[in-house]
Amino acid sequence: MAILLGVAARGGLTEADIASWVAAGYGLVGFLSIGFSLYYRQPLSFAWTIAGAVVVGAALGRLSFSEAIGAYIATGILMAVLGASGLVKRVMAYVPVPLVMAMVAGMFLPLGVGLVKSFGDQFVIAAAMVAAYVIASMFPAIGRYLPPVVAALLAGAVAVAADSRVQLDHPIVWGIASPILYAPTFTLRAMLELVVPLTITVIGIHNAQGIAYLRASGYRPPENEVTLACGIASIVTGALGSVPACLVGPVTGIFNLSGPTEHRWVSGVVFGVLFLLFGLFAPAIASLGLALPPAFIAALGGLALLGVLQNAFVHGFKGGFTLGATVTFIVTASQITILNVSAAFWGLVIGALASALLERGDYRALLKAA
Repeated sequence: MAILLGVAARGGLTEADIASWVAAGYGLVGFLSIGFSLYYRQPLSFAWTIAGAVVVGAALGRLSFSEAIGAYIATGILMAVLGASGLVKRVMAYVPVPLVMAMVAGMFLPLGVGLVKSFGDQFVIAAAMVAAYVIASMFPAIGRYLPPVVAALLAGAVAVAADSRVQLDHPIVWGIASPILYAPTFTLRAMLELVVPLTITVIGIHNAQGIAYLRASGYRPPENEVTLACGIASIVTGALGSVPACLVGPVTGIFNLSGPTEHRWVSGVVFGVLFLLFGLFAPAIASLGLALPPAFIAALGGLALLGVLQNAFVHGFKGGFTLGATVTFIVTASQITILNVSAAFWGLVIGALASALLERGDYRALLKAA
């Protein structure tokens, strides 16, 4: 949610836009987790794509929100076709994972830098949050019951309440969600800038991680059906203002840490119910988030992404394609715009070109394995 608010602030979205995103991205997607977990008896948890949200946040300075909506819907259609045709595995087999993870690292870098900058904006709030995060991480006895990010959230809330200079004067709206149906605008520049990065982040990052966790736990996840469901859901939620839906990798990993394998599907149902409730009260969630100081949001978002950023660096710069991954990271982190297309797209293209020219052995190994 902190990341969503940060993206919304960068993109100039209104409170109504944020509430609609929350209602669709949490509430409606929660139904997917409930339905799939019940039907397949596996812990299948769905949400909106965080990596995709970061891509969109960088693009909203150049694209209108209606153009982004059109890209969401186009991404959903593409994913639905890949899922229905069974081409998911074949297509993703030709995409080097290190380049994708390097792109993610480049996209998330500004949010990590935002954590550092929050010390200059509200030192006491940022320091309290980081201290709580470190303590909960250092001592497993604490972190077991109070996860580091939750500890940071609580410490930040206390620091905000104790700081007399911080005024929470934004009114809290109490009510039930009423999503907005947006009219999409389909433009070539939005398709080029958003559809490819969004599709790759959903299928190649989020879904791939979740499916890997499930297979490691002894399940046979319905990969094509998951991709098809993400595509259909993304068409619906996209029209309501949310970025595309995905299978959540880290959450799936948490669900498979303990408990009898045959009963873990219950966690997916509970997850979906909680998401549904969160989305139901979207107006209150959105207004409360907007009432908090920007430094609080920046610090919380940066801390929430530390593990993701670390994982992206680890998997992006080990093994093959290291030069291509480095080029991808540099281009993506530069946030350059070429022909009105964002750096995330060009990072993948230029990084892949660098590997094709200078790391031919890695590409031959990839094609042989595919």
